[in-house]
Amino acid sequence: MDRFKNLRRLQVEVPEENGAGGGGFVKVQEAQIEEAVDKDASEDPGQFVGMMARRRAALMGNCKGDYVGVPSDPFLSRILCKQGDSKVLFADKVVKFTGSGKLKKLIMLITDFAIYFVDPDADVLKRRIALAAVERVYLSKFTDNFFVLIIPTEYDCLMASTRKAEIANVLVGATKGEVDVLFSNRFEYNAADDVLKEIEFEEVEGGIKARITKREIREQVMDDADS
Repeated sequence: MDRFKNLRRLQVEVPEENGAGGGGFVKVQEAQIEEAVDKDASEDPGQFVGMMARRRAALMGNCKGDYVGVPSDPFLSRILCKQGDSKVLFADKVVKFTGSGKLKKLIMLITDFAIYFVDPDADVLKRRIALAAVERVYLSKFTDNFFVLIIPTEYDCLMASTRKAEIANVLVGATKGEVDVLFSNRFEYNAADDVLKEIEFEEVEGGIKARITKREIREQVMDDADS
């Protein structure tokens, strides 16, 4: 059964990687992003009401935390048991943007110790991030679904979820306010260990346009002892 049912129009632009150096952009998604929510899903904006232009449904929404039924999923339960985790604060389907701008559907679990990203098709744990490693969450100000987890000791995560405000609330609560939440329509993130990118959001007719540009490639340069 497909866990990713609903669709949203979203245009994402990333720089061409053809080596031409022309600075052009290609549209990698002006298609249907399969959103990780049920049709009637709504978001509890919590402490962030008034800081973003929220959809009307969000103002009436209820936060229930576990939207995938972790206790009834043997694989997810085994992952948490193996890691010594049991208290699920949040669980839902999200969309991850890879370094090349492609989309990957994942299940995001937040416990009182860590964040887990699980591939629901292959039943594979893709990544575990200790809550203590998360420094901040970036949210755009629009009613898109974008957010970025900033993890200074690792690479960052550009994600999309209709429950991004709830995710931010859960992270702030779980870390007792140690995670900062910042709102901007332009911010930088480390797409990989050596790649810094910038994402900029713009409201356009029919939806939101997100343009991703490569800002810098950090390369270690080894100086010759003879030079």
